[in-house]
Amino acid sequence: MVTYNTHPDAIKILEGVGEVVISKKLITSEEELIELARDADALMVVKSVEPVSERVIENVPRLKIIARVGVGYDNVDVRAATRRGIWVTIAPVNSVAVAEHTLALIFSLARKIPLLDRHVRSGLWYRSLGTPQNLMGVDLWGKVLGIIGLGRIGREVALRARCLGMKILYYDIVRRKDLEEQLGIEFKNLEDLLRESDFVSIHTPLTEETRHLIDEEELRLMKPTAYLINTSRGAVVNTKALVRALKEGWIAGAALDVFEEEPLPPDNELTRLDNVILTPHAASYTAETYRKLAVTAAEEIVRVLRGDKPLYPVNQE
Repeated sequence: MVTYNTHPDAIKILEGVGEVVISKKLITSEEELIELARDADALMVVKSVEPVSERVIENVPRLKIIARVGVGYDNVDVRAATRRGIWVTIAPVNSVAVAEHTLALIFSLARKIPLLDRHVRSGLWYRSLGTPQNLMGVDLWGKVLGIIGLGRIGREVALRARCLGMKILYYDIVRRKDLEEQLGIEFKNLEDLLRESDFVSIHTPLTEETRHLIDEEELRLMKPTAYLINTSRGAVVNTKALVRALKEGWIAGAALDVFEEEPLPPDNELTRLDNVILTPHAASYTAETYRKLAVTAAEEIVRVLRGDKPLYPVNQE
């Protein structure tokens, strides 16, 4: 069972091993998911909002694998799946796309691209024959980028940012001395990273330990000229604290691809702020990566249904 429309190449792969049921709309409730997946041997979870809870897992008796089309799996109860002997897999093939999106957001913040675009479209540039001081950007060369989470995506961001002449700091629960010289990066504890960075980019999974990792106390540590970028999971940042920080000038701005509530309601307070850039959980949304993610998840399902072990499990036997 496929929880939402995905790449046709992935569907063809799945059709080679059995009947494929595809949900025509986004699934956001346990009841909907149970109804559609009740007889499934495999579940391909396309989005990050489908509630693959213990209740859902217990009501799909033939289930052998839950394959996420992506790397985040906080909407899947891994413990419940593991107790049932069900594989939970990810598709860790989106690192380059997310890293590129992160850099696009950093550039947009530094050079105020969305505000400049509005300035031209509104006719203000034509009428004023100039660009006001509040639209002046900053150079990235020589700035400090702090990366929280040095996994696959964090490493790709560091590699690219170094080419821009940025100084790279990182924080991770595991210090990676093997990568420090290779990438030209420096380890810092979280507090020092926040104090010293001009741009802070989050690349950590959502766990009980990382939920609201960035809260009021952490935001107050940042420079008033600093920017926060989040392309990981929305709940890693306390949204209420971030809104206050943006309104009161604790930080200069933010760029968010992920949110505590998704899809983000149009009346959310973030949508009314000029110093935040918002994208719709689209960091992986390139033609190439869209296909790779779906095909990787489909191939994991085929492996398990044929009696083999998956390549990218998050739980072990």
